[in-house]
Amino acid sequence: MKMEALIFDCDGVLVDTERDGHRVAFNMAFTHKNINVKWSIEEYKELLKVAGGKERMKYYFDEKGWPEQYNDREQFILDLHERKTQFFMQLIETGTLPLRPGIKRLIDEAIENKIKLAVCSTSNEKSVRLIVELLLGKERATHFQAILAGDIVSRKKPDPEIYNLCTERLIINPKNCIVVEDSRNGLIAAKAANFNCLITTNGYTADEDFMEADILVNELGDEPDIQITIEDLIILINNKNR
Repeated sequence: MKMEALIFDCDGVLVDTERDGHRVAFNMAFTHKNINVKWSIEEYKELLKVAGGKERMKYYFDEKGWPEQYNDREQFILDLHERKTQFFMQLIETGTLPLRPGIKRLIDEAIENKIKLAVCSTSNEKSVRLIVELLLGKERATHFQAILAGDIVSRKKPDPEIYNLCTERLIINPKNCIVVEDSRNGLIAAKAANFNCLITTNGYTADEDFMEADILVNELGDEPDIQITIEDLIILINNKNR
């Protein structure tokens, strides 16, 4: 049976962006807006349980108190998130946040095997596209049939809406596909949409519960003895569909 699609989350999967990317950019935006908030590494780990940057800030300010100088909370969050995205994109453009091991290799294998490619992320669409086009390269980027990100859906992970949308856009059977995620929220979303799910953990998610994962690894791997290959994924799909 042919593998139909390989679908990636972005943050923590393509690039280990959360700790030294998004967290740093949020703090830069807070400083820019004269807001006396600085998210520590450990604090941000807890905040990652809330999917979506705007949702994360709303949750934080609901818990800790809103800055008094901003009356329109909705507009405040939109402006703050836009500025944060600008800072994050600057960090990506500097090249200080490299792709995780095995990403380019696995994507090249998928292209060689004519497997559809997509990204499904709750992050800002501009930043996701920048990561795909700048870090993967424009040639690889042309092989992605869909980049679904940001507010394209009304409900963020762990809701399966973005993966259901991907099924519709790519016209695929989820049981013949693999989603690559790094968090429990992503795993729940992928499974609820009937996808097989490969989890590649990072420093923020290593201790989460991934009991339902079909494959659980620390990284996709560039070294031959630890690589996850397209052949491995095809074997998994065939075994599950027997």
